[in-house]
Amino acid sequence: VQLQASGGGSVQAGGSLTLSCVVAGTIAHTRTMGWYRQAPGSQRELVAMWTSPGSTNYEDSVKGRFTLSRDNDANMVSLQMNNLKPEDTAAYFCNAHLFDRYWVGADYWGQGTLVTVSS
Repeated sequence: VQLQASGGGSVQAGGSLTLSCVVAGTIAHTRTMGWYRQAPGSQRELVAMWTSPGSTNYEDSVKGRFTLSRDNDANMVSLQMNNLKPEDTAAYFCNAHLFDRYWVGADYWGQGTLVTVSS
Protein backbone atom coordinates (compact mmCIF):
# COMPACT_ATOMS: atom_id res chain seq x y z
CA VAL A 1 0.00 0.00 0.00
CA GLN A 2 1.32 3.43 -0.96
CA LEU A 3 0.20 7.02 -1.13
CA GLN A 4 0.87 8.54 -4.54
CA ALA A 5 1.01 12.33 -4.52
CA SER A 6 1.02 14.69 -7.46
CA GLY A 7 0.76 18.37 -8.18
CA GLY A 8 2.73 21.24 -6.75
CA GLY A 9 4.99 23.64 -8.57
CA SER A 10 5.84 27.31 -8.60
CA VAL A 11 3.37 30.20 -8.74
CA GLN A 12 3.24 33.87 -7.95
CA ALA A 13 1.43 35.16 -4.92
CA GLY A 14 -2.31 35.10 -5.46
CA GLY A 15 -2.11 32.11 -7.74
CA SER A 16 -3.57 28.64 -7.38
CA LEU A 17 -2.33 25.07 -7.32
CA THR A 18 -3.91 21.66 -6.77
CA LEU A 19 -2.35 18.72 -4.98
CA SER A 20 -3.72 15.20 -5.30
CA CYS A 21 -3.08 12.04 -3.36
CA VAL A 22 -4.41 8.56 -4.09
CA VAL A 23 -4.17 5.29 -2.17
CA ALA A 24 -2.53 2.62 -4.29
CA GLY A 25 -3.18 -0.92 -3.11
CA THR A 26 -5.91 -2.92 -1.43
CA ILE A 27 -7.13 -1.67 1.92
CA ALA A 28 -10.12 -2.23 4.17
CA HIS A 29 -10.72 1.30 5.43
CA THR A 30 -9.41 4.86 5.33
CA ARG A 31 -9.75 6.63 8.66
CA THR A 32 -8.02 9.91 7.81
CA MET A 33 -6.40 11.41 4.74
CA GLY A 34 -4.92 14.81 4.13
CA TRP A 35 -1.86 16.99 3.90
CA TYR A 36 0.99 18.23 6.05
CA ARG A 37 3.66 20.71 5.05
CA GLN A 38 7.16 21.51 6.14
CA ALA A 39 8.98 24.73 5.36
CA PRO A 40 12.78 24.92 5.57
CA GLY A 41 13.87 25.15 9.19
CA SER A 42 10.36 24.53 10.49
CA GLN A 43 8.48 21.60 11.92
CA ARG A 44 5.98 19.66 9.86
CA GLU A 45 2.49 21.05 10.38
CA LEU A 46 -1.00 19.89 9.55
CA VAL A 47 -2.60 21.74 6.63
CA ALA A 48 -5.91 19.93 6.12
CA MET A 49 -7.26 16.54 7.13
CA TRP A 50 -10.37 14.56 6.20
CA THR A 51 -11.70 12.17 8.81
CA SER A 52 -14.14 9.38 8.11
CA PRO A 53 -17.07 9.49 7.67
CA GLY A 54 -16.84 13.06 6.42
CA SER A 55 -15.41 15.89 8.48
CA THR A 56 -12.50 18.13 7.48
CA ASN A 57 -10.17 20.26 9.57
CA TYR A 58 -7.92 23.06 8.38
CA GLU A 59 -4.95 24.89 9.82
CA ASP A 60 -6.04 28.41 10.69
CA SER A 61 -3.84 30.20 8.16
CA VAL A 62 -5.32 28.31 5.19
CA LYS A 63 -8.99 28.54 6.13
CA GLY A 64 -10.94 30.22 3.34
CA ARG A 65 -8.13 29.70 0.85
CA PHE A 66 -7.58 25.94 0.74
CA THR A 67 -10.24 23.29 0.13
CA LEU A 68 -9.73 19.59 0.73
CA SER A 69 -11.98 17.32 -1.32
CA ARG A 70 -12.45 13.62 -0.81
CA ASP A 71 -13.37 11.06 -3.51
CA ASN A 72 -14.39 7.88 -1.69
CA ASP A 73 -14.71 5.78 -4.84
CA ALA A 74 -11.19 6.63 -6.00
CA ASN A 75 -9.87 6.72 -2.41
CA MET A 76 -8.13 9.99 -2.99
CA VAL A 77 -8.05 13.57 -1.76
CA SER A 78 -7.36 16.80 -3.62
CA LEU A 79 -6.18 20.02 -2.03
CA GLN A 80 -7.22 23.09 -3.98
CA MET A 81 -5.02 25.98 -2.91
CA ASN A 82 -6.15 29.47 -3.87
CA ASN A 83 -4.77 32.90 -3.12
CA LEU A 84 -1.38 31.40 -2.35
CA LYS A 85 1.04 33.41 -0.24
CA PRO A 86 4.83 33.25 0.01
CA GLU A 87 4.45 31.78 3.49
CA ASP A 88 2.72 28.77 1.93
CA THR A 89 6.05 27.78 0.39
CA ALA A 90 6.93 24.33 1.71
CA ALA A 91 7.21 20.67 0.91
CA TYR A 92 3.72 19.17 1.14
CA PHE A 93 3.25 15.59 2.30
CA CYS A 94 0.17 13.43 1.89
CA ASN A 95 -0.73 11.46 5.02
CA ALA A 96 -3.32 8.82 5.74
CA HIS A 97 -4.26 6.41 8.48
CA LEU A 98 -5.27 3.23 6.70
CA PHE A 99 -6.45 -0.22 7.71
CA ASP A 100 -5.14 -3.01 5.54
CA ARG A 101 -7.16 -6.07 4.51
CA TYR A 102 -6.36 -7.65 7.87
CA TRP A 103 -7.64 -4.53 9.63
CA VAL A 104 -4.22 -3.59 10.87
CA GLY A 105 -3.99 0.19 11.08
CA ALA A 106 -0.95 2.31 10.31
CA ASP A 107 0.09 5.80 9.24
CA TYR A 108 1.26 6.19 5.66
CA TRP A 109 3.15 9.06 4.02
CA GLY A 110 3.45 10.00 0.40
CA GLN A 111 6.51 11.52 -1.19
CA GLY A 112 6.83 15.25 -0.64
CA THR A 113 5.82 17.65 -3.36
CA LEU A 114 7.25 21.14 -3.42
CA VAL A 115 5.10 24.26 -3.53
CA THR A 116 6.93 27.54 -4.13
CA VAL A 117 5.12 30.88 -4.00
CA SER A 118 6.98 33.98 -5.08
CA SER A 119 6.03 37.50 -4.12
